Amino acid sequence: MDQKARRRTGIGLRTPHLPEVLATRPALGWLEVHPENYLCGGRLRRSLFALRNNYPISLHAVGLSLGSADGLDREHLARIAELARELDPILVSEHLSFSTVQGRFTNDLLPLPYTEEALDLVSAHIQLVQEHLGRSILIENPSQYLRWQHSTVAEPEFLSELVRRTGCGLLCDVNNIFVTCRNFGLDPVTWLGGI
Repeated sequence: MDQKARRRTGIGLRTPHLPEVLATRPALGWLEVHPENYLCGGRLRRSLFALRNNYPISLHAVGLSLGSADGLDREHLARIAELARELDPILVSEHLSFSTVQGRFTNDLLPLPYTEEALDLVSAHIQLVQEHLGRSILIENPSQYLRWQHSTVAEPEFLSELVRRTGCGLLCDVNNIFVTCRNFGLDPVTWLGGI
């Protein structure tokens, strides 16, 4: 992200707000969009490319399912990579979660067990995504509403190790940290100190 965009505030652009942003072109530093909303072409995709002329665009994926034991959906990854090549976003990010089980897609970002096995799996998936995109991605820490009984690695350590192993970045969602800490009686400052 260039220095000018870093100093300005951006927004997560949602489809209902697209017509107003197209019409008024408000003073924003950048726009974050879910690439899955723009994979089919048509009016929405044309609108996104029109906005790219006025704003740096960040792609924040929700469907790569980096933690899926089933592996990555190569067709979906190829479509995301194609959009990223055409759009040339300033950032590409995804959630540390999974959303596919036995070939079925859920509309939820499901939490992972924090184990060495999951760390190996997610690291391999992140590296594959980065190879397809030709760039490093950012991984967002999720809100935790439940914990896997057999987790052996603390979440901050898990995230730090992902960054170390893969060269990805961390999209640190402070609200998600607060929710996780609130749900499990943890201290957010201590959590942050762990990364």
